[in-house]
Amino acid sequence: MIRSPRGTNDILPNEINKWHNLEEAIRRITSRFGYAEIRTPIFEATEVFSRSIGDTSDIVNKEMYTFMDRGENSITLRPEMTAALVRACIQNSLANRGELERLWYYGPFFRYERPQKGRFRQFHQFGAECLSSANPESDAEVIIMAHSLINDLGIDDYTLNINSLGNSNSRNSYRENLIDYFSKYKNDLSEDSVRRLELNPLRILDSKDTKDIEIANDAPQILDSLDNESKCHFEKVLEILEYLNIKFNISSKLVRGLDYYSHTVFEFQSNALGSQDSFGGGGRYDGLFEQLGGKPTSAVGFALGVERLLLIIDAISDLNIIDYVDFYVVSGDEQYINKSFEISNNLRNQGFKVVSDIQRKSFKSQMKDANKYNATYVVILAEREMNENKFTLKNMQSGEQQQLPIDKIVNIADYIE
Repeated sequence: MIRSPRGTNDILPNEINKWHNLEEAIRRITSRFGYAEIRTPIFEATEVFSRSIGDTSDIVNKEMYTFMDRGENSITLRPEMTAALVRACIQNSLANRGELERLWYYGPFFRYERPQKGRFRQFHQFGAECLSSANPESDAEVIIMAHSLINDLGIDDYTLNINSLGNSNSRNSYRENLIDYFSKYKNDLSEDSVRRLELNPLRILDSKDTKDIEIANDAPQILDSLDNESKCHFEKVLEILEYLNIKFNISSKLVRGLDYYSHTVFEFQSNALGSQDSFGGGGRYDGLFEQLGGKPTSAVGFALGVERLLLIIDAISDLNIIDYVDFYVVSGDEQYINKSFEISNNLRNQGFKVVSDIQRKSFKSQMKDANKYNATYVVILAEREMNENKFTLKNMQSGEQQQLPIDKIVNIADYIE
């Protein structure tokens, strides 16, 4: 038997309703905030990610699915969306003249990681980006939108961690402070962190190595290196969140995993996920457009892991979304097959969900199928009724039945509750 690749999974019919429910919530919330959907290719030129994410990140060094295509071009399956979205905006002149763009996306992404609970090599994310506003209001808006979706899904026990990386001046000052501090522990740091010390010492704060974490506990804090501009920006974001009673935790070690962030960074965590408790986050990335060859453009956004959101929903709720059909059409004899198709299509044209038997099962088996499909009503085509050009309509909840002329099928809504 050929199995699916490690780190991937099939979304089966008995699970898909949960996905649909989440996708409907995404469309509902993004519409309320005035965000428009954007879709980009699943693969991009490798340079899109190597230039934007940064060579010091595990994503670029260890996790990207990269290959040479037949034209000898280096292609990468997208490991994240922000860089791909920025490439699309530059190429298609979105936000080109400072016009505000509110965009959202949803789809599959790919990273060669060790599979574990809530982490797959093909995974799905929903995210949103607000372009062409350097003001802290846009930072607050995307956080509020993520918060609104999470609450709409019934998730209320989670933590919003937030921090500021400041502007380039503040970040460069902090970088020097970190180099001075971590250089004293160079012999004790992990191999990855020693490499990061030379290239991007902020990434050491994101290390999962136990010894690195212990050393980083006493490292200088970024908030102490913020200049006045950076402090004012961060304080305004926090002020808006407090005004709306959105709870948050200032986390001085939060840097996020990608190199393009500046100013506000944030992350959502839930105890329902165990040790892998993060289920999304984001931040501001004002310099990314220039890195990818575009004009200077302010930008801020976030992404939430779909599989992890679904795990949280499963952990906190026993909600069982049951699929159903409005009508199941039962044929009492093979001679009524054509009529069964005619009636089914007529009902569908009226906007109803309809299933009929196509396996030529017995009458009893068809009625069992009607229950399996959670049919609200059954249309029965039996010999006696059909001889009188009628059909039987059965309410599967109450058990009540009525006989109606065939021509009444065109306005069936008059005969159902």
